[in-house]
Amino acid sequence: MDTISNMLISIKNAQAVGKETVEIPYSKLKLEIAKILKKEGFIDDYKIISPFKFAIKLKYKGKEPCIGGLQRLSKPGRRLYAKNKEIPSVLGGLGVVILSTPKGVMTGKEAKKKGLGGELICKIW
Repeated sequence: MDTISNMLISIKNAQAVGKETVEIPYSKLKLEIAKILKKEGFIDDYKIISPFKFAIKLKYKGKEPCIGGLQRLSKPGRRLYAKNKEIPSVLGGLGVVILSTPKGVMTGKEAKKKGLGGELICKIW
């Protein structure tokens, strides 16, 4: 099972229906992705409910969701890695690429500034 894909699909489906929050099974990696989504303004907030779950409060502009699209890049059967100069941009900088680097989970812009490469987790716009 790809738990990151499940997280992204849960967010996408919840926004399609207009839900306010979505509950996700807890893992450190998924929590780090939620932190980046909040910092970049794609979600309102996240909160740890129990040692096994956390909730993401979704963000809308009027009735439109702030997340236009999500795409999982690296999959369990096919891992994608990029050096710092090969990190792709999303919609000319309007979206965000999330990477897992040796220094932790971060956006593509942060990784380029620090001169790091890593595994491409997903892109969000």
